[in-house]
Amino acid sequence: MTDYLPSYIRGEWWTPSSPDRATDVRDSSTGEVITRVSTEGLDLAGALDYARATGHAALAALTFHQRAVLLKQFALALTERKDELYALSARTGATKTDSWVDIDGGIGVLFSYSGKGRRELPNGTVHIDGPVEPLSKDGSFLGRHIYTTLPGVAVQINAFNFPVWGSLEKFAPAFLAGMPTLVKPATPTGYLAEAMVRILIESGLLPDGSLQLVSGSVPGLFENLRLGDLVGFTGSASTAESLKAHPAVQTGGVRFTAETDSINASVLGTDAAEGTPEFDAYVRQLVTEMTTKAGQKCTAIRRAIVPTASADAVIAAVRARIAEKTVLGDPRAEGVTMGPLASLAQRDEVLRRIRELQEAGGEIVVGSTDTPEVRLVDGSTGPASNGAFVSPVLLRFADPQTDAVHSVEAFGPVSSLLTYDTTAEAAALVARGGGSLVTSIATHDPAQAVELAGRIAPFNGRMLLLDRDDARSSTGHGSPLPNLVHGGPGRAGGGEELGGIRAVHHHMQRTAVQGSPEMLTALTGVWHAGAATSSGDRHPFRKSLAELRVGDQIASGSREVTLDDIETFAHFTGDTFYAHMDEEAAAANPFFPGRVAHGYLLVSWAAGLFVDPAPGPVLANYGLEHLRFLTPVSPGDDIRVELTAKQITPRETDEYGEVRWDAVIRNQKDETVATYDVLTLVSKS
Repeated sequence: MTDYLPSYIRGEWWTPSSPDRATDVRDSSTGEVITRVSTEGLDLAGALDYARATGHAALAALTFHQRAVLLKQFALALTERKDELYALSARTGATKTDSWVDIDGGIGVLFSYSGKGRRELPNGTVHIDGPVEPLSKDGSFLGRHIYTTLPGVAVQINAFNFPVWGSLEKFAPAFLAGMPTLVKPATPTGYLAEAMVRILIESGLLPDGSLQLVSGSVPGLFENLRLGDLVGFTGSASTAESLKAHPAVQTGGVRFTAETDSINASVLGTDAAEGTPEFDAYVRQLVTEMTTKAGQKCTAIRRAIVPTASADAVIAAVRARIAEKTVLGDPRAEGVTMGPLASLAQRDEVLRRIRELQEAGGEIVVGSTDTPEVRLVDGSTGPASNGAFVSPVLLRFADPQTDAVHSVEAFGPVSSLLTYDTTAEAAALVARGGGSLVTSIATHDPAQAVELAGRIAPFNGRMLLLDRDDARSSTGHGSPLPNLVHGGPGRAGGGEELGGIRAVHHHMQRTAVQGSPEMLTALTGVWHAGAATSSGDRHPFRKSLAELRVGDQIASGSREVTLDDIETFAHFTGDTFYAHMDEEAAAANPFFPGRVAHGYLLVSWAAGLFVDPAPGPVLANYGLEHLRFLTPVSPGDDIRVELTAKQITPRETDEYGEVRWDAVIRNQKDETVATYDVLTLVSKS
């Protein structure tokens, strides 16, 4: 008897004993039953509570950087055993290339968020958003925004097409934010998601309760959610709308983000005629999007929008490229470049949608809906009797305004060709999709690209500008990247998965905080002007990272600026700008009283005033940030500097960390001359 696919909840594997009903999951090429799926008897409420209590506590004990290091270790653990995932992935209908997109792509998301977490987030648990807002004249009352982790569980409801990447692209930002995850993969390919989770569990790296898996349906899920929980959904627009209407979302405070089916477009520019590099790149990309993952991608090109004069050439080129490059068959057979759809049910759904498009006026100009001959696992060719195979299909619509082509998605190797005569018409056709994840534009004409992009950007989460200069290096129309927004308006769901640290913030609460400099310093771990400082006998540069404290300060002596200093610096550096060298011209400038010192001279002198020259814990100065020159310095003025340890960030994997120093240069009138942050690398011991 075929085994049931297990779930992982409350720290252990769980399998139904003898359910009344279970779903058979089959190999998409052969029809062989792989496993059975049921959640009958599963304690979903208990799993959610376990995440909120045990999972949240375990993650809350870690800083952003510690979580980021774990993400890298997760990626390495999956990399070591990814051959196991590739073998299973073939049973979903994925070729090696398809599997690379899903498996290595998912692992890449973990690596990416690990790096971004350590570069862009503090080594703490609170993330500051934006600058300080002064709320009183004397500086005793300040305001700013902070991000803190949501107290609940991030629930994933995933689609069948990317069982690994789809899980990891949601898991990585949630984990980095400190939010435990419960994964609910789609049933047809859930066994691959289960294998991925099993590898992570067996690695022993996961904090308790930080990741759980439910293999199968989740009845009553929304009734068990509450304020502080988040649902990340990937699937159909209609299902998303019904879930979003649930009272838990409407009035219960449960966050809901959706990435749904999308009638994406690709526009061929009027300059990109047959024979141009842009035409060739457009055709390559279109065929790639039709055949990769057998077209089962939410980002796939569903509408090929081309100039009327180029339509026949595009059709002929697509037909020729599919004939030359596409071998349909079992992914385990040598030479196969496109596998079946994920299930027989999905095959039947795609064929039904093709018929719907045909009935609306679409003419099949490439491919067929007949049962195809496919390459079998032994290398022979035969009818696809038990597999979920569909040939690549391109339809042409004589009337590009036909409603169905802008609303009906055949989620498979299917695209429709539409024609236009003006750029405005092309943009209007893109907009008819009602909101898309991505639209690409193939043109080498900057004016046309700018006009199209300006018109269609509001209807897309992402745009790809494709031309001869980036055709080879482009990651492609259908490839979401962890550092860019993945999502789109309208029909595409309105969500924003990925997008770098933006996706981490989706799992956190942005809160305005008002208080004294001392209180904001305590809350954020970042020194605020007006908070307590410490100026002891020991220079701060003599303190290791373990000894240094936020608020440690050095106040320098003063130094007079002379006209000779200004002229020497000007001739030595070559910066003879008139404000430093010509008294009459400088005085005529509304910003200066006459000749003034160079701003960079003052910053250089400030370093001389605060630096301790002997070798010590400070290893290097690696930059300045937020430098502003506020008050000009004339010959005869004095300057002095205050340097305060503003933020201390140990690096988890190095023997040193970063110290951000607040630097303020003042003149003899106590006016602020310049402000900036100095960044240094300091030894931990």
